[in-house]
Amino acid sequence: MTEFLQSYMPILASEMGHLGDNLSGLVHWLMLVLFIGWGTFFIYTLIRFRSSNNPKANYHGITSHYSSYVEVGVVVFEALLLISFAIPGYATVKYDKALEETQIEVRVIAQQFAWNIHYPGADGKFGTTKISLVDEETNPIGLDRNGYGADDITTINQLHLPVDKLIKLYISSKDVIHGFALPEMRLKQDAIPGMQVPIYFTPTITSKDFLVKLEGTAREGMGYEIACAQLCGNSHYRMKGYMTIHTEKEYKDWLVEEAEYLDAEGEDDWDDEW
Repeated sequence: MTEFLQSYMPILASEMGHLGDNLSGLVHWLMLVLFIGWGTFFIYTLIRFRSSNNPKANYHGITSHYSSYVEVGVVVFEALLLISFAIPGYATVKYDKALEETQIEVRVIAQQFAWNIHYPGADGKFGTTKISLVDEETNPIGLDRNGYGADDITTINQLHLPVDKLIKLYISSKDVIHGFALPEMRLKQDAIPGMQVPIYFTPTITSKDFLVKLEGTAREGMGYEIACAQLCGNSHYRMKGYMTIHTEKEYKDWLVEEAEYLDAEGEDDWDDEW
């Protein structure tokens, strides 16, 4: 079932994404069982309680309690699934490994209608942000360039990451609730104002290899996209970003290039002030 469903889904490109696909497959099997079971029960009731068999109404109804036992059994079964499987499994996937092995940390700040990406600089520390410094054209996240923020890298709608590294993204929002979604990574998280929510994933296919896999399909030539999966305003439809997955060397080269650009921009600003 999982392989069948994957043929209709975006290409799987993350290490842990198959877990969600497997769960989706199990849910579909469960829905099939419920469909057959409830469909059979519905047909049975139509035949069993048809008017020709019951010309006179029975105001006492069914007096047995078997249905109550079934309901209790369903509740116990669902509680077992939640407590014994879902919660421990979620904690293992989302926290345990990530807390120990996170290799790349990036902030993603949503706003109407763009994705602001914030990387720590060479010092590995995120600079502070201040509302008073926000400028939608030059500094949309209000980054304080003094102190740790001097070497931080920021982009708009462009997320760059290395392949085969455990990534930790901090998702937040400047205004309303948005939905950060990477379909190929099987990743989705609401961006909520006033909260910074961490999510984790490990990309396994570079953008170059991904484009090769798309050849001959309806999406040929289109790379990884960042979608907004939550209606966030009248221009929600155009809130789209792009993710590039590099090899480790390409990612380091990109960081160096961005740092050099930042240094050059800083020198130009200094010359203007001088």
